[in-house]
Amino acid sequence: MTFVTQNSRIMYDSSIVPNSTYIRPARCGKHKIFIGMAPGVGKTYKMLDEAQRLKQDGIDVVIGWLETHGREETAAKALGLEVIPPKTIEQGELILTEMDTDAIITRQPQLVLVDQLAHTHFPELEQNRRYQDVEAILAAGIDVYSTVNIQHIESLSKLVTQITGVVVKECIPDRLLEMAEELVVVDVTPETLEERLLDGKIYPQEKIEQELQNFFQHRNLVALRELALREVADNIEKKEIREASQLNCNRKAPTGKVCNIHERILVCISTQPQSLRLIRRGAMLADYMKASLYVLFINNPDRCLTKEETRYIEICKQLCLEFKGEFLQSSDYNIPEGIAKVAKSYRITQVVLGQSPPARWQFMLGGSLINQLMRSLTHIDLHIISSEK
Repeated sequence: MTFVTQNSRIMYDSSIVPNSTYIRPARCGKHKIFIGMAPGVGKTYKMLDEAQRLKQDGIDVVIGWLETHGREETAAKALGLEVIPPKTIEQGELILTEMDTDAIITRQPQLVLVDQLAHTHFPELEQNRRYQDVEAILAAGIDVYSTVNIQHIESLSKLVTQITGVVVKECIPDRLLEMAEELVVVDVTPETLEERLLDGKIYPQEKIEQELQNFFQHRNLVALRELALREVADNIEKKEIREASQLNCNRKAPTGKVCNIHERILVCISTQPQSLRLIRRGAMLADYMKASLYVLFINNPDRCLTKEETRYIEICKQLCLEFKGEFLQSSDYNIPEGIAKVAKSYRITQVVLGQSPPARWQFMLGGSLINQLMRSLTHIDLHIISSEK
């Protein structure tokens, strides 16, 4: 499964001769990250497969760092790609190796492959983290493909520990995902991953039973898979919002529709008795759809609420908070326009309303509240809840 943060993929000039150093324009390199829910989903294989196709198209691709973990299929997929030799570090009698970032920047390929983005280097190196090396490579104008598992994303590490019981020590900052040109979820079902583990394609035979009882428990894999998909979806949505906002502020182009990946429920209430019922129905809908819940009360600025009405709205607010929703309150002379403004501002996908008979003057001024909302919220679903008899 692939989630793309822009309409176009990373593009290269295929006229450039491969395996050659060339003078590139001054720009920051583009970063594409392959994300998986756990080891063994095929992130490295997918990265190598795309790199091989780009090489056939004439792109200058090199391997900066590769971990095959003894997997023959992965190693075979890397054949034919140039490898930048690693730097060696002596620690007593031990000779250790790390990615040679300086050699990569000197080589100036169009694209470099960097496995295990969250890796921590040996203390002797100036940059202690591999993602810092990647940032230096990107700053030099070189594009990067990298891989990472969902548990290594900083904002999710504690949640993963709660799910799996495994403490995550190596993390990458969330800004890397936010700044990436493209995010790709390499997705397999938990059942497929369990089969790969049992076949010895992920860990040696002596570790399989231990992993099945710990990180690779079925319930863990189900939760991690959903977490990976949601994280990338959130990232795409945030980027869509930023791009739409920039277009609008810079007036470069008319602002188009922004893709709403997650559902958001808006319950519109009044001082009528059925408002509590509407909140409960909206909360049920939000729970079923795993959506954010908002409750909105709009009052006419010329009308003062009575003590009883004020107390009732406060009860509605408390009920909203009990359902972990966000309570919104504003003033507007035109209720439909007020609802439409809030719905667009909060990128609402579903609106819950109570049914009430329209007054004659409403028809004279453009129809009932529901009819007016149907005209202004053309891309939002309306749920009309019948009033209790």
